[in-house]
Amino acid sequence: MTLPTTYTTMQSPIGELLLTSDGRALTRLLMSPFEVDPSWVRDDAALHPFVDQLDDYFAGKRRDFDLPLAPAGTEFQLRVWAALREIPYGETWSYVELATRIGNPKACRAVGLANGRNPIAVIVPCHRVIGADGSLTGYGGGMERKRVLLDLERRSEQAALQLD
Repeated sequence: MTLPTTYTTMQSPIGELLLTSDGRALTRLLMSPFEVDPSWVRDDAALHPFVDQLDDYFAGKRRDFDLPLAPAGTEFQLRVWAALREIPYGETWSYVELATRIGNPKACRAVGLANGRNPIAVIVPCHRVIGADGSLTGYGGGMERKRVLLDLERRSEQAALQLD
């Protein structure tokens, strides 16, 4: 038996977010604008642990997420999204670095497309991918959101270094 998709929304520094679950894992984290499928069931309590971890992240108190994830994608996309989770907090990789990490340095364009289709933004940190020259490049959530996320991580990283 398939469980219904549950969802919740939350406010964040990058706007309203939509989180969905299959009852076992997070399946989507989308930024507005988004559409809620009429067949989905709102369940704020079930998604509360996910919201808590995101709140901690946005407050600069969390660098890593320990949430079960179940993004839907091709085998290639899943490899790219797994590699994205290896980018350390507060750091960035180029598309070339990401393609090299998955074993195909010539797949930069395909990596970029997979990155753009990431269904679990923020937690699967596609915002940490930049151009080979160090420039900020396209981001499905918009360049301003990408800047906000990277700045948040840099500020948190700098604050942590000052405490050491």
